[in-house]
Amino acid sequence: MPIFCETLPTVSDPLATARALAEAFARTAVERDQRGGTPKAERDALRDSGLLRLSIPREYGGLGADWTLTMRVVRELAQADSSIGHVFAFHHLMLATVRLFGQPAQWQPWFEHTPRRQWFWGNAMNPLDTRTLCREASGGHELSGKKSFCSGALDSEMLLVSAIRERDREFITMALPSGRSGISIIQDWDNIGQRQTDSGSVNFERVRVEHQEILDNPGPLSTPYACLRSLLAQLILANIYLGIAEGAFADARHYTLHEARPWFLSGHRQMADDPYILNHYGEFWMGLETVRTLADRAAALFDDAWRRQAALDASMRGDVALAVTLAKVSATRVGLDLTSRMFDVAGARATHAGLRLDRYWRNLRTHTLHDPIDYKIRELGTWALTERYPTPTFYS
Repeated sequence: MPIFCETLPTVSDPLATARALAEAFARTAVERDQRGGTPKAERDALRDSGLLRLSIPREYGGLGADWTLTMRVVRELAQADSSIGHVFAFHHLMLATVRLFGQPAQWQPWFEHTPRRQWFWGNAMNPLDTRTLCREASGGHELSGKKSFCSGALDSEMLLVSAIRERDREFITMALPSGRSGISIIQDWDNIGQRQTDSGSVNFERVRVEHQEILDNPGPLSTPYACLRSLLAQLILANIYLGIAEGAFADARHYTLHEARPWFLSGHRQMADDPYILNHYGEFWMGLETVRTLADRAAALFDDAWRRQAALDASMRGDVALAVTLAKVSATRVGLDLTSRMFDVAGARATHAGLRLDRYWRNLRTHTLHDPIDYKIRELGTWALTERYPTPTFYS
């Protein structure tokens, strides 16, 4: 049962809180990556920390953080454990979704309940999986079907769910208690990376849905403001990827300075004096600095768009889309390069299975397949050649 918190935890510095959590999570990250499953203790630590209310406005009991700060917290967590960063970030994405797709009478109570009852929001909204159907039934609605890639659904109190409405075949979304009768969260996630995101399946068997739980006004992708949802999702992914790359860089640097041995032909006694090693680190650093700049710029533009609400127009939204896409493409390329080449600066000993340094590449490779990067680059190419903004979808 959800815990009701009469006194909310004080969070004077969200970034400092995130760093302390990340330091604790890092101590068990290798073992938990090997084990997989649900990081229950770590999720509870996030509940107790107060960071689940980070993006909720202060008037509803939240910390009132903007998205720039929220993304930096995501990066801090992802550096230590990208699974934790993933489910934490998606929690805030689900909160943003009810704000963008619903009416105040819907999202305001959910915003208030989330900090006081320490709710963790999970995802069952995969728009490409259309197996779930919502039909009218006895004065309400009934949901049946299955969803895949439901990150963070296990050990959540609330779920964001999408379905096809039977009467008109329209795509709809709804917010439901995770423990409602007929909802079964299946532990079938066993992938090579992001092994503790519980991104498996959810079954719905004749689940009761109240009308006020359906987010149909303004609804999905209905206005430029509502279309910010997909851009926030993409911005989150860019920052998770960046966090993974930063974590890989930190581990590689430590190993180079303290464990690795120079190649016998280098003529140097220390790895730090090898010009080839220095060249690798120069390229790593340039890549990370570029992505940091692009990610922060995209977050700042997103914050400006978020504040405009109904005044946001299509061209303003388009500018944010380009900035977010550029950051995500760059984070993908730099991250995949760094998490692979980190072994060039760490040496053969760094491949010891006990270190599991390959988890950085596995996590990033798994997550970057969320949607093909080629289509992101095509969007940028369309803008470069014809100055046409990306068409709003759940992935752009």
